Amino acid sequence: MNTILLLEDDTILAETLVELFEAENYNITHANNGEKVLELTFNASYDIYIFDVNVPNIDGFELLKQLRDAGDTTPTIFLTALNDIKSFAKGFDVGADDYVKKPFDFDELLVRINSLLKKQYKTYSNDIYLDTFRFNTEKDELYHHENFIPLSAYELKLTKLFFKNINNTLSKEYLIDELSHEKEISDGSLRVYINKLRKHNLPLQTIKGVGYRLSSS
Repeated sequence: MNTILLLEDDTILAETLVELFEAENYNITHANNGEKVLELTFNASYDIYIFDVNVPNIDGFELLKQLRDAGDTTPTIFLTALNDIKSFAKGFDVGADDYVKKPFDFDELLVRINSLLKKQYKTYSNDIYLDTFRFNTEKDELYHHENFIPLSAYELKLTKLFFKNINNTLSKEYLIDELSHEKEISDGSLRVYINKLRKHNLPLQTIKGVGYRLSSS
């Protein structure tokens, strides 16, 4: 299930969006001010951000600038009533991937979200294939010979990272950092999760002294 972090201080709109996204099987977290977003992103990772601009404490533009300066590359959509060209340009200058003006069509917003999620996996399809494996990016589900493979939360996080970076070596430090948002993960714990994925025959290579790589077996 893909995760969304929504920054919106309009209570009625926020409640409506949460309800609509949950109906579409998204896991959505809502914050009504910029400082709360910083706290949430420190403790957890998300697949996509949807930010209003005129919000309390830290506005959306400054918030995204801070996140990008800190190395956060999470795809981001600004959802705002600011429709002048200056604001539009600033949104992209600070690192937005898309800019949607209020009022908006919810179905159009879903299309834009799905497009950004696919780009994360460098594909135009909801399915990524590797040998006899298939990972569905829309449902966050892994299949082997079309048989569904149940994964724990940490195994799924690793699987998503590897399928986003097929044939690229991911360092142990990077993987541990990505897994350690909710609780600290050790080098030993990482090895345990890697070995569990290998028991599903996922072709994970150890790159000695560096990390791991998902590539064709």
